[in-house]
Amino acid sequence: MIWEVFRQEKPGDYHRHVGNVHAPDREMAKLFAQIQHARRMQTNSLWVVPQSEIGEVDAEEAAFGGRTDKSYRWAMTYNDIDASFAQEVADSEAEQREAAKKRREQLESEGEA
Repeated sequence: MIWEVFRQEKPGDYHRHVGNVHAPDREMAKLFAQIQHARRMQTNSLWVVPQSEIGEVDAEEAAFGGRTDKSYRWAMTYNDIDASFAQEVADSEAEQREAAKKRREQLESEGEA
C-alpha cells in the first residue's frame, strides 16, 4: 500500500507533501516516514495518509462560479482622495440634516392641525 507523507517543519507552518512510502499498515508507514522524511531535517510533525484517501479537485471542477479576485476588499485609494471630495461629503451631510429638519417641522405642523 502507498502512503503519502506531509511534513511540518515548525509549529504554525503548513504541512508540505514530501513524498510517499510503501508499507503494509499504518504503523509501518509512520515508521518509514520518520526514517525517510524526518531523520535529517527539522520536523515538528508528519501526516501519513493512504494514497487512496486523497482526492483532487482540478481547476475545471473548482470553477464554482464565484469571484476569486478579492482585490476590491483592499483599501488602495483612500490615501489619494481629492480634498474637494471631503467638502462634497460635508455639503451632502448638511443637506441631509436640513431635509430631516424640514420633515420633522412638517410632521409637527401637521400634527397640530
